[in-house]
Amino acid sequence: MKFADTLARPAVQALAASKIREVANAGIGRPGVLPFWFGEPDTVTPDFICQEGIASLRAGETFYTHNLGIAPLREALAGYVARLHGACGTENLAVTNSGMNALALVQQALIAPADRVVVVTPVWPNLVEGPKILGAQVCTVALDFGAAGWTLDVQRLLDALTPQTRLLIVNSPNNPTGWTMPRAQQQVVMEHCRKQGIWILADDAYERLYFDGEPGRSVAPSFLDISTWEDRVVSVNTFSKSWQMTGWRLGWIAAPQPLIDDLAKLIEFNTSCAPGFVQRAGVRAVTEGEAAVASFVARLKSNRDFLIERLNALPQVQAVAPPGAMYAFFKVQGVHDSLAFCKRLVTEFDLGLAPGAAFGPEGEGFIRWCFAATEDKLADGVQRLARGLQTV
Repeated sequence: MKFADTLARPAVQALAASKIREVANAGIGRPGVLPFWFGEPDTVTPDFICQEGIASLRAGETFYTHNLGIAPLREALAGYVARLHGACGTENLAVTNSGMNALALVQQALIAPADRVVVVTPVWPNLVEGPKILGAQVCTVALDFGAAGWTLDVQRLLDALTPQTRLLIVNSPNNPTGWTMPRAQQQVVMEHCRKQGIWILADDAYERLYFDGEPGRSVAPSFLDISTWEDRVVSVNTFSKSWQMTGWRLGWIAAPQPLIDDLAKLIEFNTSCAPGFVQRAGVRAVTEGEAAVASFVARLKSNRDFLIERLNALPQVQAVAPPGAMYAFFKVQGVHDSLAFCKRLVTEFDLGLAPGAAFGPEGEGFIRWCFAATEDKLADGVQRLARGLQTV
């Protein structure tokens, strides 16, 4: 047997490596670097959540749990989803080892080789590359950027959603742009997908990080609001963003009950179950974390406004305040290779940003900046960016 025959299968070899990681790997460990490349805050998980995980460990909860999650967490999530989006039972929920794991499991359940998958972009690269692992044919529909920020030509999306399409993936609020699909567009897309028998996979990771919602109840429009459990709609979510729990690796899936039954099998054959002590922390987050979420969203909105104003003061930058998520995705005049530029920002100016090209070809010429950081760090970062732009 030749060594080449032992390598990964072609679909895996052909995956595009993450350009975000490529930049981060060039800067991790550098003293003095300002890291805005990943989508996580510079603060630790709220203490009341941490204490629940610690208490669970001390109580000896170090054993396997139910494939679909411990009963208290599924019950808490059922109440949480119902409060935000309407009726939801525990039979519609599966707990997963992170939001990324949730996405992978749903894709394993729904996608067969050669299936057509449509993804709205620019988007977190995992959403485009993930279906390719299963042999899917991925078609992207790009958002447009203008004075009003990022917008979707919904007719262009409908044209791409042919009867041959198996799955539509929508991340809203969107990483990296912050674009949020309006309710009217969701209704048009929902009706079209019903007629064509197309599944909708909604990545709702940032649904609570939404700045145009009702005071005290910030939540973005969701396909769960306008669908029933008879529809081909699956929502995946995570504890990482709303509750600042990136390192805990905990997520969930909301889906029609027959699909949940099959997802239980896939969970067994992937990770078996999520850790019990992590799930206990999740229960505390969901049941007692509304004040923490509201505080975090208020901080993000203030940071967003602070950063966007300062970015637009730079002559080469065009930035529009996003309605959701935790990123400024701004256009930089004169930058045609965002990966090379971001790597140079790391090595020459100790500034860690994510290249727009990481989120698809339509992101080239843009830069993503996670603004979940203190104003002092953001201001320092803008000064470093200004020095870097002088070399373009």
